[in-house]
Amino acid sequence: MPLTELAVRNAKPTDKQQKMFDGGGLFLLVTPAGGRRWILKYRIHGKEKSLALGTYPDVSIAEARKRREAARQKLAGGVDPSEAKKSDKRAAKRAISNSFESVARAWMDERKSGVQPVQHERTLSRFMNDAFPWLGKRPIAEIEAPEILELLKRVDSRGARYTSHRLRSEISRVFRYAVKEGYCKYDPARDLQNAIPAHRTTHFASITDPVKVGEMLRAFDGFSGTFPVLCALKLSPMLFVRPGELRQAEWTQFDLEKGEWRYLVTKTKTEHLVPLATQAIAILRELYCLTGTGRYVFPAVRDRRRPMSDATVNAALRRLGYDTRTEITGHGFRAMARTILHEELEQKPEVIEHQLAHSVPDNLGGAYNRTKFIKERRMMMQKWADYLERIKAGAQIVEFDSAARA
Repeated sequence: MPLTELAVRNAKPTDKQQKMFDGGGLFLLVTPAGGRRWILKYRIHGKEKSLALGTYPDVSIAEARKRREAARQKLAGGVDPSEAKKSDKRAAKRAISNSFESVARAWMDERKSGVQPVQHERTLSRFMNDAFPWLGKRPIAEIEAPEILELLKRVDSRGARYTSHRLRSEISRVFRYAVKEGYCKYDPARDLQNAIPAHRTTHFASITDPVKVGEMLRAFDGFSGTFPVLCALKLSPMLFVRPGELRQAEWTQFDLEKGEWRYLVTKTKTEHLVPLATQAIAILRELYCLTGTGRYVFPAVRDRRRPMSDATVNAALRRLGYDTRTEITGHGFRAMARTILHEELEQKPEVIEHQLAHSVPDNLGGAYNRTKFIKERRMMMQKWADYLERIKAGAQIVEFDSAARA
């Protein structure tokens, strides 16, 4: 006689296991501890086997009967339901290990040692905010281009076009990694390069008027923050390296006797040489007395084992009254130097570009040579520091240019 809901609900444990049969091989097993589990008894290939169908009340009588019928259908087709269940579990585990999120994290772990920590964190943040909630649990081999496009459009619709393009590129790299590791056959994000309209580049705010540059340099002297940040402010326009490269500068990279700073360029991972003008050497020698016993030239205030924050220079500029969105940013010193060196000091563009650590193809096809134009660059960096010193003092630009060209 089939079981009723009331009989199942009122089943009481005893000192022995009880089997309450429902028919068709299905019974409720009541344990002495009070557990109630649905079990299906069946025979296949002459052997008696059992299959767990879930616990009561999580699995009701009606649901247990549905599972019994599904198992009986498998038996009718010659399939062992117990083995089918194990196979489904293995497939589920593979799906989890081959999910987009797990593969994306594996790709990020593989490249982590080759990128800056902040870049790793930003990529992870983009995935966690804009990709994992929708694609994270999906088996990577089942994801198609329309799903990715829907995700990119969602990001673009909130006005984050740049993020949308970066996300497409990073998703594509995850798929290329997955192809290499055998998780999938192709990269569906590759064909979406032009699916989102191009992002309009906004250049970093910069000051290129020499008179205003002089005013800014004089404003630096009124900075009331810490001495290392003041030195970073003074060196930023003088050296015009990328802000991240300046803030992460290490004392072992400097040879103040030779007047040189050698470090690896963030983007290309190639060595770059920065000739140091006498003014820069003087600032560094004074700073060495304060931070020279540590690793970083500009250590963080709270933990000297770490470099100062990437927002420090911009924050200092804002304290001095400059709008880092419309007037000047730490990165804007590069545009400032490039413009004035060429237009005011008549330096050769190729020499400036090499000092900026930009790729500059030459007749031999070389993309970048850290020592090329080194004599010209040494002269240029000293001339640039002298020029900054003069305009800071309020010297007439035209008079200085005439003297410099004589």
